[in-house]
Amino acid sequence: MEKHDIIIVGGGQMGLALGYYLKRAKADFLILDAGEAAGGAWRHGWDSLRLFSPAGYSSLPGWLMPPPAHEGYPTRDDVIDYLERYEARFDLPIRRPLEVTAIARADHGLVVQTGAGCFAGRAVVSATGTWSHPYVPDIPGRDLFRGRQIHSAHYVGPDSFAGQSVLVVGGGNSGAQIMAEVAPRARARWVTLREPLFLPDEVDGHVLFERAVARLKAARPDGPVGGIGDIVVVPPVKEARARGDLVSVRPFERMTGTGVVWPDQTQTQVDAVIWCTGFRPALDHLRGLGLVEEDGRVRVEDQRALGEPRLWLAGYGDWTGAGSATLMGAARTARDLAARLVRDLG
Repeated sequence: MEKHDIIIVGGGQMGLALGYYLKRAKADFLILDAGEAAGGAWRHGWDSLRLFSPAGYSSLPGWLMPPPAHEGYPTRDDVIDYLERYEARFDLPIRRPLEVTAIARADHGLVVQTGAGCFAGRAVVSATGTWSHPYVPDIPGRDLFRGRQIHSAHYVGPDSFAGQSVLVVGGGNSGAQIMAEVAPRARARWVTLREPLFLPDEVDGHVLFERAVARLKAARPDGPVGGIGDIVVVPPVKEARARGDLVSVRPFERMTGTGVVWPDQTQTQVDAVIWCTGFRPALDHLRGLGLVEEDGRVRVEDQRALGEPRLWLAGYGDWTGAGSATLMGAARTARDLAARLVRDLG
């Protein structure tokens, strides 16, 4: 069995950022990644996906993302190219594709099980993110609907919805961006739990992240306004808003074979539903440790699992580090976590 001091499960932005700091500390570590190539969840973003911030504010440690050759913020493909070059630039030790199926306790550490054998680590960092665990609410009748249902995790572009009656469900950034490009091609309606909250036009992802960090440090989860979930007015969203395409309605009560039923009991025939309803932590590989709670999370303190001190978690959201699911947040979380790991392993 191959052994290392630290095994990192996941080679996306968090795994790479952590790898940078651990390599700089001359730690003995290995990154295991399920993907065929670099890029993590960015490889699965829709074609027109863009960052909310300039390249310089969306970088991993040690190397700023180069400004894109086009106008505007970096695209999905720009980010993938950056992550590919980042891991090559720092020669990070990554094995792929290796899907981790389980993690088990051993006398002197944890054993990471994959389809190609086992790896042992004195410490293991789970950094698998959320993309592979999309969430769709359990709406009555959803299994009866005979139209097309797709989660934003698997959405590619608007062409396949042209001329159809489409519901875009979800009031976050993904819902706004997807609605913005589907509306001109289809008979689309945007369904949100409440009236969407748009940030001021001059606020980008950099400001948004800093506000979220300040809110967490102040232990005020309800303020100030400007949480990670608020909608950033990137150019396509601004254009759609000006067209009047970003007017939303409140949720339907149930689904039928051909459409949906609204609270006033009126019915609408629908060809497709795009669920922009978020993700849950991808933690199936931790189930055998008995640490995953009913809410799908693992209880942690400073990224360390309370029920298993040799396990650390990063990149799943604010509960594993402020803004840790973002490029900028991954860099900050990785810096602190790498220091804790090196100090703990002595």
